[in-house]
Amino acid sequence: MAAQNQLPIAIPKDLPQMEEEINYSERAQWLRAAVLGANDGLVTVASLILGVGALKHDARAIILAGFAGLFAGACSMAIGEFVSVYTQLDIEKAQIKREKATMAGNGGAEESEREALPNPWQAAAASAIAFSLGAVLPLLAAAFVEDHRVRQGVVVAATTAGLVGFGGVGAVLGRTKVVRSCVRVVVGGWMAMAITFGLTKLLGSSGFEM
Repeated sequence: MAAQNQLPIAIPKDLPQMEEEINYSERAQWLRAAVLGANDGLVTVASLILGVGALKHDARAIILAGFAGLFAGACSMAIGEFVSVYTQLDIEKAQIKREKATMAGNGGAEESEREALPNPWQAAAASAIAFSLGAVLPLLAAAFVEDHRVRQGVVVAATTAGLVGFGGVGAVLGRTKVVRSCVRVVVGGWMAMAITFGLTKLLGSSGFEM
């Protein structure tokens, strides 16, 4: 009789999977800003070092130009990311209010949607910090090399390694294809550095001097 009164309790097995999906959804809010900032800082400062080095071989001037690019770029990325995400936040909040008015108020759905909204401060901080970390790599590579030609090669090699690393980390955290992400990031970085170096070299050959 006691055995007949026992009711089986089903324990859902997909709770870890649901929690994991929620974590990845929240992580995507700052992951895009962090990866974009790191890649931008790496490519921007490396291109600046190569561009200045195409006209001026003084290591001190190149490093100072790199640090100026680091500070200016980090501030620019943070402000731009904050404005962009805040605008997106205002749009999504307005959309939630319109849906609430038309759907006669589903409080639970509204709360869950509001929790998934992006955080402008978090995105701005992640973008600025990531930009600075990415920009430090080519600066360190250029700071300890005396010869001009060797310095240029070391900066390109260090930047390429950094692009591969950032592309791989972004792909792993975002659960996308690692090889495709790394190739896309590296090719984009090489194009930016080549264009900057070529245009600066062209200015130098036309008589412009720093």
